[in-house]
Amino acid sequence: MECGATLVGVGDVSAALPAEIAHLNRAISIAVDRSLNARTVALLSRLQRETVKRLKEAGWRYLSIPPDSDRRKGKFISNLYELFSHKTAATCSGLGWVGKNGLVINREYGPKLSWATVLTDAPLEADPPIVISECGDCDFCVRHCPSGAIKGGKWSVAQPFNEYVSYERCRSLKGERKIFEEKPNCGLCITICPYARKNRQKNEETKLTKRL
Repeated sequence: MECGATLVGVGDVSAALPAEIAHLNRAISIAVDRSLNARTVALLSRLQRETVKRLKEAGWRYLSIPPDSDRRKGKFISNLYELFSHKTAATCSGLGWVGKNGLVINREYGPKLSWATVLTDAPLEADPPIVISECGDCDFCVRHCPSGAIKGGKWSVAQPFNEYVSYERCRSLKGERKIFEEKPNCGLCITICPYARKNRQKNEETKLTKRL
């Protein structure tokens, strides 16, 4: 946190690990506010390096899983992209749940976070996990999705592999408007989320207080 992370948690991911990495049963989940834009990935990568440095110095094994926006094909870690996700680390660390929009939603920041994960065998104390969606009856993202991609299902740790979003439909919007040309989706499900709007209002109030 002192190095600039927005949120950090530790999760016991024993039940979610494939055999290849079963010995790395702790996930250090790192989140950075998306509002940093271009600096977000750079900061996440720096935080991962700092985490790895400290684990290495202490003699523990580790495996860094890069941010989704910085995934690179052809490297060893690319083989694990489908085996372990940042969503698993975040939910096991108690930092959020998987929303109806398929993104991790945090109580304070909503889905406006980018994630990175470091798996380790260090015997860190795990935070209490979140095991069920806290979206409740809210369906803003479902009703306002312009491509009808969001199915409206509720996530729980008991059913982690349900398909909540049709990503083919989501990607189908690409190119229809200028705003979509460099992104695979429109991002409306992020900005419309009540948790995200609550955070935006809080930030605006903080800025106003500082000016006064």
